[in-house]
This record gives sequence, C-alpha cells and structure tokens, in this order.
Amino acid sequence: MNYAEVQFLAAVYGNFKDKDVGMAEIRNKIIGLKNYLETKIIGQEELVRKLIITMLADGHALVEGAPGLAKTKAIKTLSECVTARYNRIQFTPDLLPSDITGSEIYVAAKGEFEFRKGPIFANLILADEINRAPAKVQSALLEAMAERQVSVGGKRYLLPELFMVMATQNPIEHEGTYNLPEAQLDRFLMFIKIDQPDAESEKKILQLVRGEVAKSPAAKFTPLAIEDVLAARQDVLNVHMSEAIEEYLVQLVVATRHPEKYDAKLAGQVLFGASPRATIALDRCAKINAWLDGRDFVTPEDIHAVIYDILRHRIILTFEAQAEGVTADAIINALLRVVPLP
Repeated sequence: MNYAEVQFLAAVYGNFKDKDVGMAEIRNKIIGLKNYLETKIIGQEELVRKLIITMLADGHALVEGAPGLAKTKAIKTLSECVTARYNRIQFTPDLLPSDITGSEIYVAAKGEFEFRKGPIFANLILADEINRAPAKVQSALLEAMAERQVSVGGKRYLLPELFMVMATQNPIEHEGTYNLPEAQLDRFLMFIKIDQPDAESEKKILQLVRGEVAKSPAAKFTPLAIEDVLAARQDVLNVHMSEAIEEYLVQLVVATRHPEKYDAKLAGQVLFGASPRATIALDRCAKINAWLDGRDFVTPEDIHAVIYDILRHRIILTFEAQAEGVTADAIINALLRVVPLP
C-alpha cells in the first residue's frame, strides 16, 4: 500500500469517526432535552417521551386528558427548547378554516389581493380542544397535517420542514363537540392518553409552581437548533430491526384485522383493524424508542412501549363490543398475549 492509499483510507476513517461523534452528540442533546422537559412537566414522563418520539418521527400527536394536566405546557415548553416557532389555536364551534390557514386580503395601496398567513404556519402547533371545531375546519387541518401544505385561492403554500401538530381533547365533556373522522384520526401518529399524577408528583408540581411564581433561579437549557432535530430524524433510520422482529411487528398489525385467528373470544369485537400506516408508524417509533435508550437495534420491548399509542385510535370496535365496555387497549392487550414473540 503506497502513501496516497494510506492517506485516502485515513481520510475515509476520519470522516466516519467524525460522523459517529456528531451523531452521538445529537443523541446526547435529545436526551438532555427529554431530561429537562421532565423537570418542567412533572408526573407526565410518558407524555414527554411520546412527544419527542412524535417529533423525531415527523408525525402528529393527539393527546386526551382532563383539564390541568400540563398538555398545553408540555408543547409550549418543547417549543421553547427548540429554536422553533410555536402557535396555539383554540378550537371553537364558530371557527372558520381561514382562521387557521389564513386568507387573501385586498390591499388598496397595491390594488391586488395578498395572502396573509394564519397561525398554522409555525413549527409546533397546539390545536386545543380539536373536537370542538366543525368538519370544514378539521378538513383544513387534515390537509396541513397530511400534505404539509395549505391551499387558499387556488394556490398552495408549503409549511415548514419541522411541522408538528399536538391536538388535545377533553374525555369528560362532550357537549358541543364533533367526533373526529377516521381519516383524520389515522393521520395522527400517536393517540396519547394521560392521567392524573400521583401524590409525590403533586408535591413536586406544587414546589415547581411556587418557584416559578417567586421567580426563583432555575436550570437553563440551551435550545436545540432545528437542524439538530432534522439530523436526529436521519440518525434513527439507521437503527437495525431484525427480520424476526419485523415479522413480529407485521403480525401484530395484521392480527388487529383478523383477531379471531388468534383468539376466538375476539371474534365479532373488531369491525376494522389498523391500516398499513400503523405498520409504518410502529416501525419508526420502535426504532426511535431504542435510539433514545442508547441502542442501535430494536427489541420486542420497544414495540410494546409504543404500540398502544399507535393502534388504539386505528382499531374500530363493533357496536356490541362497545356496549360491553370493551376498549381498543383491551384488544391490544389480548393480542400481545396471543401473538407469539420472535
């Protein structure tokens, strides 16, 4: 081997080494973001983790929980930790599509119409109480979520590359609400359900709020650049999934469509199973879960960690099952018991 060949191999090795170091640094930044958010969003560690997974998977999240459980605070704090633009949209029955997408305004000085962007043109969007909006508004939001664009006046306006919607809905009060169409539900990568914190977390929340009101010195976090998030999205694609794990993942999704093949008790309980979009989402989110744990390979536990949030809104139960109090989570539970592990 001559000197030139040695120099070439050294340069190639150096590039790979620099890339590995860079990716490790990106992962450390994302882990630091998760740890910081957990100090600000007390008692909702799963919500924090699932929001980060959703962001890295380039998806959207639907969060269901009672008022006062830090849903708004979670997405707002996340936006403050990334150099991203944040907007909150309060959905109401009288909302119009143009209220979120923007509209064309006639400018007399120019003698022409000019498009004024609405609040949807941001990186992180909080769609608060999404089920209070009428169908036209929800369809406008669906186009933004699915196509990453807004159509107004026959023109298309692209949304930013980092674009994530976190929609919330209240499980308690249903007066004046509209059920989300199945097509829109399927566009949400995750359907996250959150519950009340325990007593220990409640104490920490109290202490945190007291400190914020008193303006006590708090730990500071250096916001991540959008480029860091985009780089992390690329890195998670390198996480390895073996053929056996891949087959297990596919069988779990297929089992939602034909659960009677695995358990006779489930016959007649599922009207429609999950779509192929669920398979894609489960694959990507399982990889991100492994990546956050510092692994470059997927295990069945990674699939189990995200499967409820990915499948619960994609399984449609029969009327008889609903009348008996059967839930989608119960169906997923049953399938996890009967679908053989790899």
